[in-house]
Amino acid sequence: MAKQEASNATGEYVEDMKYEGTLSIEHRAYLIDRHGTAELDPVPCMDDNDPLNWPTRKKIINLLLVAFHAMMAAFISASIQCAFVDIAADLHVSVQRTSYLSSLMIAILGGGPLLWQPLSHVYGRRPIFLLSLLLSGVANVGCAVSHSYASMAVCRALIAIFISPAASIGSGVVTETFFKKERARYMGIWTIMVTLGVPLAPFIFGFVAMRVGYRWIYWILSMVNAVQLILYFFLGPETRYIPSPTPTPKKSYISELFTFRRIDPTPLHLLDFVRPLFMVVRPCIAIPAATYAMIHLWGSIMASILIPQIFPTQFNLNTQQIGLQQGGTIIGTVLGEQIGGYLSDIWMLRRARRGKFPEPEYRLWLSYIGHALTICGVVVFIVQIHNASHQWNVTPIVGAGIASAGNQVVTTVMITYAVDCYRPESASVGVFITFVRQIWCFIGPFW
Repeated sequence: MAKQEASNATGEYVEDMKYEGTLSIEHRAYLIDRHGTAELDPVPCMDDNDPLNWPTRKKIINLLLVAFHAMMAAFISASIQCAFVDIAADLHVSVQRTSYLSSLMIAILGGGPLLWQPLSHVYGRRPIFLLSLLLSGVANVGCAVSHSYASMAVCRALIAIFISPAASIGSGVVTETFFKKERARYMGIWTIMVTLGVPLAPFIFGFVAMRVGYRWIYWILSMVNAVQLILYFFLGPETRYIPSPTPTPKKSYISELFTFRRIDPTPLHLLDFVRPLFMVVRPCIAIPAATYAMIHLWGSIMASILIPQIFPTQFNLNTQQIGLQQGGTIIGTVLGEQIGGYLSDIWMLRRARRGKFPEPEYRLWLSYIGHALTICGVVVFIVQIHNASHQWNVTPIVGAGIASAGNQVVTTVMITYAVDCYRPESASVGVFITFVRQIWCFIGPFW
């Protein structure tokens, strides 16, 4: 269904195959010299400035910067979870109300990309990412010096708006720089960083909150944003590329750093800021988005929200010990990515080697593994917390790890599948999926 739908909607599959068959001799020679083959999907232009033609090292460095940026969205949101009790005491509010400082960010992280995606489409990814890091760093300083619940909530909301671009536009960066045969592997790097942001933050900042106080969490986050800004300025090139009818000279390193211009001359309309939401009528995107959102809520968010609320009272754990409980989730996520990313590409390539063009749906078979693992992990987590009574043991954390492994399998498979169906609109696909995931993960903690 997806292959036919994508062909009708975007002409992606048909267009690529026809284009490959009509390559000029010069173009084919260029591709063979550059990539060792002309059998590429998608077929890059005969232009060194096309991100598909960049050296692999340049692509990977840029992807790591974007993936880390994407991780920071979830990382900042979850950074104070291990310190809910300390923040509640300092700001004179309940622990439940303190947890809304994370829930607030979760919701805004879903809507923020609607602002940034059209702007990045017109002006490029790079200036948006740089602006995002600068403003997020300033807002983190605002949180560090806030001494009331209201002011901290406002600053957290601003951080969510500013830090959100890479967590959704990253799917567009992957498709702009990597070929289809390797897409799941590199999409997996982006998705695993988004997922790891949730458990990594309390794992690290439990030590910070315990040793020097929770306000240093915000100071450290602002410093990380500053380092990101510097690295991305010097090492993060622009990936938004529009083919030119005439060959363009290769850009110098200095030119790449200091050239900021409008890339797409297409007029920007107010409708463009909500256009990604229209993807709800496309089953090949809406169904994977809903499936992924539900699995992410139970396989990742549930444990990250419940552990800092239940474990301090039931097991008398301090902030440092609460952070260490996220170790199971981190291990599970990394293991799950081996199935969702690397194995997913091998799965598709084996099908192709049999002489059959693998439709995007063929990738979905792997998602059943993820669903089963998530269900089993959630059951183990909840039942073993009940059985533990007031004596801590590791079994609930094992359950959380199993659930997170399943979550990561579903994450990479579903996002890669949706992007495969509508590759030219990959950034919008990422925005829509992020919106559905974050809104559902915002609603979830309330019940």
